[in-house]
Parts: sequence; structure tokens; C-alpha cells
Amino acid sequence: MPEPHRKPPLSRQQLLDLYYYMRLNREVEETMTKLFRQNKIVGGLYSSLGQEAISVGTAYALENRDWMAPMIRNIGALLVKGVPPRDIFTQHMAKYTSPTKGKDGTSHFGDLDNLHIVSPISMLGDLIPVMAGIAIGGRYLGQKIVTMTWIGDGGSSTGVFHEGLNFAASQRAPFVLILENNQWAYSTPVRRQVPIENLADRAKAYGVKSYIVDGNDVVAVYTTAKKAVEEARTGEGPILIEAKTFRRRGHAQHDPAEYVPQEQREFWEKRDPITLYEEFLLKEKLLDAKGKKEIENKITALLDKEREFAENSPMPPPELVHEGVYCTGDDCHKIRPKWERPSAEVTPPKSSVEPVWTVEGFGRGKASAGGNAPIHFGDVRAATKKPAGTAEHTEKRVKAPPHKPAKLVAKSAARGKARR
Repeated sequence: MPEPHRKPPLSRQQLLDLYYYMRLNREVEETMTKLFRQNKIVGGLYSSLGQEAISVGTAYALENRDWMAPMIRNIGALLVKGVPPRDIFTQHMAKYTSPTKGKDGTSHFGDLDNLHIVSPISMLGDLIPVMAGIAIGGRYLGQKIVTMTWIGDGGSSTGVFHEGLNFAASQRAPFVLILENNQWAYSTPVRRQVPIENLADRAKAYGVKSYIVDGNDVVAVYTTAKKAVEEARTGEGPILIEAKTFRRRGHAQHDPAEYVPQEQREFWEKRDPITLYEEFLLKEKLLDAKGKKEIENKITALLDKEREFAENSPMPPPELVHEGVYCTGDDCHKIRPKWERPSAEVTPPKSSVEPVWTVEGFGRGKASAGGNAPIHFGDVRAATKKPAGTAEHTEKRVKAPPHKPAKLVAKSAARGKARR
């Protein structure tokens, strides 16, 4: 695995960006923890303490045109993509100024038009086929995009994880899946879930390339994610990255996580991703005490302003409770294909092909309606299509229907009249 001290292929500003976003990620969550304890957050609150390097490092590897779908512990990815902290605060406080106008009290929001963010789906694993589909759609439109989503070690045991990964693989979707192995699925340790050491091995069953990375090393995470994104963009996708890390708080604020062994917690607390990265920056003389203080002051000023906005924002008016529940078409939001290639390349007649799949040894079948069947199976002779001008074809076309059944029907009707 790459180590923090290795010279990374990043500029000084990019290295400081990673530090800024990790610090911002942590401070946003610390601010929300205080708001939660003040009873100002109405929904669930899920911490990514100790996992900031994964959200920040992977999202930083994406380009503006790329799409992502974060989960509950990926606030850092939202910040990197450009979501302002006030949107995160107001969303969790269910304020009218939130992205969902107060309809949701957690992180279920996105931005399809500008930031290319798909809202989280609570059913774990469902975002995998969704993001694979978006990747395929982008390829069809000629957009050359890559899509990304995240899932935990527990979520990798759902059926749709495997169905979605197989779907993405069979379609060679330009898609990157980040598997955050934080050691615990709520209160179930990984060793009680699966009999394998590396969850990345699950990708092998579908012919999917995978990488394993130290999830507490932000440079290693970024480097690995950047490599995967570029490989997916050039047609080598999908790709799975397992990032090994540790969830340092419970599943949510209500969970004290007393089931976690103390020695395990102490081990991972010594591997705090921000502390490790800060030591690297100081050692490489990319950051000093003055620069660190400037970043801290910048974050404090920003979050004070954003928290004040959120706290002073109104709750949603009761009379609007019915709005935004169902999408009613263009008056809700308009979604139109954004072609970046000539549409004629992938639409008829240029893209038309005969809907027949010829299998060696079976030939081509013919359906009862006269059209070609996909495959001809069994010991029935495959139908052969005769040219329109042949005698057999002409004879079949002009042959009159039999008259005898018609006479019988007429006689039967006559008897019916007599009976009446």
C-alpha cells in the first residue's frame, strides 16, 4: 500500500486542498454533533470520524463532469464536489432553506443539474446498479463520464451489491465502487460476516479489477482512486477499491458502540488520518504553524456563518406539506439528454442491426409470427427465409382458404333458426 511519506504526484496546492477538506469534513460533523445535542437536528446523524480520508481522497479524484452518489458517511465527498456546509446543516435540521425544503432530516439530497450528485438510497447496495446505469447512459450520450458510489462492509453482503456489480461488469460500465471496510456493520464485526480477509476479492467473481488501499492515508486513497477513475474512463471499468479503515464512533449518535474492544479503538485512534497527514505535510515543509492556523481560522469563520444561517432559517410552512412529494414532470424538474456526440451514431437507421443471435450449431430460428427468433434450439429444423419471388412463396400467398368449414357453419346456423 502507498504510504503517507511517499512523494505524491500532486502539486502543493492540491496537497493542501486534501488537508483543508479533511479538516472541514471533521469540523462540519463536530458542529452537527453540537446541534444534535441541542435538539436542533431532527433526523439521524452518522459520523465519519476516522474515515475522512476516504470520502475526500476518492471524490477529489473525480472531474467536474463526473457523477457521484454519496452515502451517510460521505459528507467529505459532498464538500469536495462543491456542496456548501449550509446545505448540509439545513438538510439535517429540516429547514425550508434546505435542498429538500425541509422534507428530509438526514442526507437524502442531491444535485442533478450542476454538481452531478445523486441522492443516497437507504436500501444499501441499490446505488450500485443506479450508478452503473448512469455510467452507461453517459457513454451512450458521448459524455466520457465516470460514476462513483460508496458502500460499507455490511452493505457488500446484500444481494443487490452482487447483482449490481455483475450488471456493471457485463456492461463494462465506466464505474468505480468504493468499499469502505470500517470493520463493523452496526455491531457485527467483519469476521462474523464473511470468511475472507479482503472484501476486494468479491470483485473477482464478476471479472472486476480491484485494489486494496490504506483508507487512513489520503494520498494513497487519492492516487488509487485517480488511477481507477482514469482506467474506467478509458474502458477498463468497472473497478472496485477496498479502503481499510475503522469507524471510531457508533453506527449513529444513539449508539455508544460499547461492543467495540478497547484495544481495537486505541489502535485506530493512533492512526487518525488527519494527524498522519498533518505530520507528512509538516515533514515535507508543505505546511507550517502559520499556514495551519490560517486554515483553521478560515474553516471556523465559514462554519460560524453557515451555522448561523441554518439556525436562523425558517421551518417549512405547513401549507406546503404536499409539495415535492411526487415528481409531476417538467414543473418538478426537467431532465433532457445532453448529447455530446452525433445522436445518429446510436439511433436508427445507422445503429440498426437484425435482432438475431446466431449460435454455432443451432442456426437461426423463426418465431410463430414470422419474425426471427433470437436462437433456434432443439431438434426442430431452423426455418429458412425464402425469397419473395419464389413459386412456393407466391403459392402460399394466393392460396384460397378452405370453404368446407364455412358451409358447416352456415348449416349449423340454419339449424339454429329452425329450432327457434
